[in-house]
Amino acid sequence: MFAGQTPVWKKAPFVRFLIPLVIGIALQWYLHPTLGTLYIVTLSTLPLLVSSLFLKGFTRYRFIVLHGIGVFILFFALGCLLTRFKDIRSGQWYGRYYEKGNLVKVVLQEPLVEKANSDKAIATVIALSDGHKTVFCDGDLILYFQKDPALHLNYGSQIIFSTPLQEIKNSGNPAAFDYKRYCLFQNITHQVFLKKGDFITINEKKRRLIDRILFPLRQKVLSIMRSNIPGEKEYGLAEALLIGYKDDLDKNLVQSYTNTGVVHIIAISGMHIALIYWLLAMLCKPLKRLRYSKWLIAAIIISGLWIFSLLAGAQASVVRSAVMFTCIVIGGQISRKASIYNTLAASAFILLCYDPFWLWDVGFQLSYAAVLSIVIFSKPIYHWFYIKNKILDSIWKLNAVSIAAQLLTTPFSLYHFHQFPNFFLLTNVIAVPLSSVIVLGEIFLCCISFIPFLASLSGKILHGLIWIMNSHIERIEALPYSLWSGLQIDFLQAGLLIIIVTGFSHWLLEKKKPGTWIGLLSTLLFMLARSHSFYNCERQQKIVVYDIPGHQAIDIIDGRHYLFIGDTALAADNFLNALNFKPGHILYRVNSIDHLSNIFFSGNFLEYNSKRILVADDYYDFDTVSYKLPIDLLIISKNTRLDLLKLCKTFLIRQVILDSSVPPWKTKYWKKQCDSMQLASDDIAEDGAFVMNLN
Repeated sequence: MFAGQTPVWKKAPFVRFLIPLVIGIALQWYLHPTLGTLYIVTLSTLPLLVSSLFLKGFTRYRFIVLHGIGVFILFFALGCLLTRFKDIRSGQWYGRYYEKGNLVKVVLQEPLVEKANSDKAIATVIALSDGHKTVFCDGDLILYFQKDPALHLNYGSQIIFSTPLQEIKNSGNPAAFDYKRYCLFQNITHQVFLKKGDFITINEKKRRLIDRILFPLRQKVLSIMRSNIPGEKEYGLAEALLIGYKDDLDKNLVQSYTNTGVVHIIAISGMHIALIYWLLAMLCKPLKRLRYSKWLIAAIIISGLWIFSLLAGAQASVVRSAVMFTCIVIGGQISRKASIYNTLAASAFILLCYDPFWLWDVGFQLSYAAVLSIVIFSKPIYHWFYIKNKILDSIWKLNAVSIAAQLLTTPFSLYHFHQFPNFFLLTNVIAVPLSSVIVLGEIFLCCISFIPFLASLSGKILHGLIWIMNSHIERIEALPYSLWSGLQIDFLQAGLLIIIVTGFSHWLLEKKKPGTWIGLLSTLLFMLARSHSFYNCERQQKIVVYDIPGHQAIDIIDGRHYLFIGDTALAADNFLNALNFKPGHILYRVNSIDHLSNIFFSGNFLEYNSKRILVADDYYDFDTVSYKLPIDLLIISKNTRLDLLKLCKTFLIRQVILDSSVPPWKTKYWKKQCDSMQLASDDIAEDGAFVMNLN
């Protein structure tokens, strides 16, 4: 961002390629330009680029802007095309050919993962068949198997079934996680639950060479952790720290790490790759005595980094670090010291060319924001104080890095997670160095696992270190005001926060006055945007019917308060509360209240802002009357016995809502009745949550 007197785009040419690529990726996803349009745009750049090759001297310099425009358009079009072709729906996607009753042939891409009520695996669709014609296609789906001790499936197993596929859908609850899009980015669009006898297994297994190496190695590492590190909490965290395996992680512990600002320790990231790089460099030192060791050492280090990255699941954050360190190693061997900004931009460019959808990956965003922030700000922050004592100086250096990382990651954290860990310095100063020691200890444990006594001793030591780290995190979380939660910022406000940091930093670090004006103007716009959002929240009046399978859940929102109507058990379930209600409550900035003065209740009737609502969750019998009372919203819940035809003789019903607590068979019955009576209806289980704005 800032690089002395030389602008960053001159020292880091890949920034010029990365920006149009990112714009192209985003535009293709949101606006969907046609393939023909993209080809025309791409071909239109060729005259600009080719003509510049024939221009010489001052004439070429005069038209350098046109050359730059051509390059910009070319990489913009590249981003669009990459995104289009990466989208599974644009190729031989099985969803295009699938019909109910088709035979589906799939191959498992991973070992079964045990869940509470089922076993889960990701599988790739190979072919579909209707009994007469077979179509070979692409795409992945999620398989859920009924628990069965006799089930012996593993990665590479091929099965055939005809159970209908279910499209993955979102709940539609306000501000809820977009699970459908997340799965689509993984090439997954459907799921299926298979009972015993629903499928047949083909004896032939289809395994890639890399899977044959990595999966057994991964299973071996997990076995070593579980055998030698006592305590479910401890070995679960050990697995996540070393290879990113999160299925054994304690949910409450993960939440503690998130609330204290050190969840990046659990996620395999640049810190882990840096440790592996340092370890490999130390081990390769004796090889420097050999005559032709230069490229041999580079090959060993790069191979080690990528083997670890693949073993850790090839997540965006770890692949980013592996690409960056690969560039550093290669640059070092050819005696070229590249700009860190160019290395970062180049690694991001390569990763987005490989998978454009990583642009929406939270780990990808936070990873680059953290590294860029540390590169820019850690040294200036460290120089705030001069400390003679080496131990205190090391502690301050670690804190300086932690403070620096927060500057650019905070806007992303607030946008995605809506909270800020107030005591992040207290957690990082212990957790970061201790986690590094634990990771190195785990590598040592894997190396000496064939010696039972040493392995057992190492496991007990690691258990103690992990217990100390977990206890420290949980104590910090328990402190008053450790977490500032409920922070809601939209995309515009997050962008303005980044510009504020950029502007004021440019002024402080480079002594440039324009940075001051950019920072001040962005601050003003940010405050105006915040004030406008708070003003809208004060005036809001909404009715929200949530999509929570098997449960009745309704919010009546008035200003900054909401009144809940529904199953009381939901309020006591922290997991369901955080998953379904909390995102919407943060979005609308509302708090619970027991009574709203402007709502009139009479049994299951309520009137709010001139809207009449009937919540039908029990049997009702009404007499036919001469004047029909208008009902704006009829919410049908649970397995109620209701004569809708008779009800319509008593009330003038404008809209019917069938919530997720209604059994599926009865939902079909009600929908047919509504269609026959020409009543507008919404099926929450099918269409997602219902939100009515009343003002």
